[in-house]
Amino acid sequence: MAGLTCALQALPLHTFNYGITAMNPEINAITAIKPTDLRGILKYVSMFREHVFVIALDGSLIAHVNFKNVLLDIAVLRSLHIRVVLVHGIGQQLRELAESRSLEITNPHGEALTDATTLALAGETSALVNQEIMQGLTRIGLRCVNCNAVRAKAAGVVGGVDQLLSGVVDKLDLPLLKRLLEADTIPLIAPIAQDRNGENLRLNSDMLASELAEKLEATKLIYLTAHDGLKLQQNPIKNLSLEELQDLLESNPECIPDRLLSKLKNAAQTLRAGTPRAHILDGRQFGALLNEVFDKVGIGTMVYGNDYQSIRPAKPEEAYSIYNITRNAVRAEHLRQRNQEEIENSINDYHVYEIDGSIVACLYLKSWKESKHAELGSVYVLPFYQGKGVGRRMVQYAVNHARKNGIRRLTALSTRAAPFFSDVCHFVEGRPDDLHEEQRQAYEESGRNSKILYTDL
Repeated sequence: MAGLTCALQALPLHTFNYGITAMNPEINAITAIKPTDLRGILKYVSMFREHVFVIALDGSLIAHVNFKNVLLDIAVLRSLHIRVVLVHGIGQQLRELAESRSLEITNPHGEALTDATTLALAGETSALVNQEIMQGLTRIGLRCVNCNAVRAKAAGVVGGVDQLLSGVVDKLDLPLLKRLLEADTIPLIAPIAQDRNGENLRLNSDMLASELAEKLEATKLIYLTAHDGLKLQQNPIKNLSLEELQDLLESNPECIPDRLLSKLKNAAQTLRAGTPRAHILDGRQFGALLNEVFDKVGIGTMVYGNDYQSIRPAKPEEAYSIYNITRNAVRAEHLRQRNQEEIENSINDYHVYEIDGSIVACLYLKSWKESKHAELGSVYVLPFYQGKGVGRRMVQYAVNHARKNGIRRLTALSTRAAPFFSDVCHFVEGRPDDLHEEQRQAYEESGRNSKILYTDL
């Protein structure tokens, strides 16, 4: 515990937000972790100790005013004994250098063929970016090494096109990387690597980070960018399973912004190889990295390949937990009163949302299969997780569960949350006649005058 206390004392003030936000208008402020959330943070401190995080830094982020804060956040991770490998991109800097010299380049991001001019400029740019990162890490007291731990080979012909001087990973010097990590040193990996003959090749930094995460058996692959995370139809996607991501990449890749497509493809590859989680974060946001790591929901887009979270039927022993998390909402008349005994007697109708072993939300789903009706109730999300898409996912789960069981109409009775069901979940307002007979009787006897909302499945 003494070591833990020292680690927490070493955290910079901005790790926990005491109402302080970044003063620079170019830095986006976010709701940061509060001192009252320390109990939750401590869980992750022990969980991630001596684990490897591979962090990929976009060139556009390195050029951003918030980059100094990103380096400070990395220092916090190191103070908590999390082992960090840094991979950097050079896309923005390469494009700017080419423009300043009026030179044409084949591509700035290493995603297509690389000609001799592009490679020469990329080598020059990489050295400058490398130096900038090393200076920043040195200023905050972090040890780092720029090493030749990556051996490359030519990408060859892809889709009938010779990729010229573009490369892919041939071999990683894992013993070297592991020795550096064990020595509390950050390996700094550039997107320029040499082949077995010592010739330079241009690598895509997204792919390079993915390969490193896979071979080092990293716990997290983190892409820090100067772009928003994944959005679909203008809705931010907080969490995405590997299966959902693969379906998206196969069926609807055009809806993914170009600058995210490479990251998501490489994230999927890494997760298939066994890395538990990949994250895409907007590094322009103050404290984004720490909030993503130490918040169960996070602020970016996380792709998970393990049992990070699940919505599942409640267990009998969880009746008290459900009663406990809903009782404040009952007092505020957000939910119909159900005592612990009632919950125990109907536990088979309850479902819970679990994140990293903790119940953070619940719902009640009562079905009348003979009439193909079901009632959705007791939808409640703990305050810390409200506004983060948890409630919407719970309702979608209920819709899918009801549909699979032959239900054709799902209704919700609400006094205070009607806008959530109508505006967010697209339920429509109904009348008592739209209810199942048993529902209608209970509705009339309750005297709560709830709004009746339903969706046909």
